Amino acid sequence: MVKYFKTEKQRIYEQEKLDDGVWIQMIQPTLEECAKISDALHIDIDDIRAALDEEESSRIELEDGYTLILVDIPTVEIRHEMQRYTTIPLGIILTEDVLVTVCTEETPILQLFVQNRVREFSTKKKLRFVYQILFKTATNYQAYLRSIDKKRTEIEERIGTDMVDTDLIDLHELESTLVYFATSLRANAVVLDRLTRYKRLEQYPEDKELLEDVIVENRQAIEMTSIYRDIIDGTRELMSSVIDNRLNNVMKYLTSITIVMAIPTVISGIYGMNVNEKWMPFANTPYGFLIICVLTLLICIITMLILRKKKML
Repeated sequence: MVKYFKTEKQRIYEQEKLDDGVWIQMIQPTLEECAKISDALHIDIDDIRAALDEEESSRIELEDGYTLILVDIPTVEIRHEMQRYTTIPLGIILTEDVLVTVCTEETPILQLFVQNRVREFSTKKKLRFVYQILFKTATNYQAYLRSIDKKRTEIEERIGTDMVDTDLIDLHELESTLVYFATSLRANAVVLDRLTRYKRLEQYPEDKELLEDVIVENRQAIEMTSIYRDIIDGTRELMSSVIDNRLNNVMKYLTSITIVMAIPTVISGIYGMNVNEKWMPFANTPYGFLIICVLTLLICIITMLILRKKKML
């Protein structure tokens, strides 16, 4: 899908055709649509389709007549019937007259511009537009990171009470997401570093300040990712310790029960041997069976009290 947008008097409007100062938004474009834009703007079709490859890494390339910027942006996907976070490439192509964005899906970051919810946004100020996209990308990372930490906190609060096996899976998913985020944010930082030396298009003082803000926000997102990964490591170790402790308690309890149950088994086994009854205590005593049962019960009770005193029960 290809759409054309242009701002007039601080309002954004959808255009019917290609024109100077237009923003071309390409969402999961077909080969024919890519070829059409490639011919109209004299852009290598491989550069247009680069963002459609999920394995493509962030980079910036200066070509004849245009600049290709590839960055990773956060997005939401459904894995194991649950909402998860991941990253996808976003391609930004700068020419003298237009700006092109290419992505595999409709992202909330670009929707903010379509809905005219970004201050001082203009499709004619292409470099500032790029910095605004990158700024929204960095803040989006931070928002998703806070959501990840909130989910981790919910899992941590269940430790020791109603913790379930799925909590371990959810914690692993959160940790995997942080790995994706950390890798993407570091790659984006390299692109931002190169943009500080970008001289092909004119930069206004406000643009340079905005780029500095983007770098700060991206660096903060990297630090948040590192901190949350360390916290999740601690949470996982805590969960493992709690599970091990529960297992030890169960084994201790079962061992104590086995000791107590062994007492009547041993006594009944001894009295069940085929020997002369004169050698068996209480064999000819009235109520001998009852006496033996009472003594066995008393021994079991004493044993349970001893085990309880030693916190084995």
